[in-house]
Amino acid sequence: MALTRADIELFLKTLKEISTYDLSDYSENSLKRRIEKLLLDNNTNLQGLIYKISSNKQFVEKIVRDITVNTTELFRDVKTWHKIRYRILPKLAHLEKINILHAGCSSGQEVFSMLILLNELNLFDKTNVYATDLNSEMIEKSKKGLYKFRFNLNYLDNYDKVIKENPFNFDEIRDVPYENYFHIDKDLDIIKMKDFLIKKPTYAVSDLVKNENKFYKKYDLILCRNVLIYFNNDLQNRVLINFHSLLNDNGFIVVGVHERILGEAEEKFIKKSTFYIKK
Repeated sequence: MALTRADIELFLKTLKEISTYDLSDYSENSLKRRIEKLLLDNNTNLQGLIYKISSNKQFVEKIVRDITVNTTELFRDVKTWHKIRYRILPKLAHLEKINILHAGCSSGQEVFSMLILLNELNLFDKTNVYATDLNSEMIEKSKKGLYKFRFNLNYLDNYDKVIKENPFNFDEIRDVPYENYFHIDKDLDIIKMKDFLIKKPTYAVSDLVKNENKFYKKYDLILCRNVLIYFNNDLQNRVLINFHSLLNDNGFIVVGVHERILGEAEEKFIKKSTFYIKK
């Protein structure tokens, strides 16, 4: 069924009244697509969906996870990781301690990408890595560092391009075996991150809408990739202005390749391709 704005508002009002979740500032188009998919997946209409979320707390959690789900992969968007490797992390290397926040970490592949890169640049030991997501199941998945192998075959291609190859000198190939960072079992169809990577990050369930700072830290680098695109302009600006307050002077924020900092928050950052520097 095609949902109207009134339908979406009724769904959001009900969700807000019976739970702690407020999705009212999410992008209307994104919400519309996600809710319509929920109706199909659950073989129901809007009234049936509202009844189920009003009477079943576990169903509410499932619905919110389905709406806010975000996909990720190891070294997703290779060119962004080249910028992190060659343009951002070298500028933080002089710091006595580096704090990095992954906001909206999903199932954790971005976190492990960062940890691998930090280790390659000899910054692992002096960096604190924090990660948050609204979805507690994604946090638990990230903590395990265990993923399907065949489903994620492009992990290895991405790894090669960021860790083994030099985009500024294609004749240079670094010998960095996969076994340094993860174990692959093709028979069991798994890729498992090494324990020293799994034990490093600190996680928390956190809702960006609430402008929380679960770790009570200031950060030198915040990654919030492919999350803002699901928010409307007002919420994007509130989240970004909060990130600005959480960054140390000259700190960096990295957004998705299709995301931009616009509006009120734009005045608080210097744009550098897909990353920004705090003014």
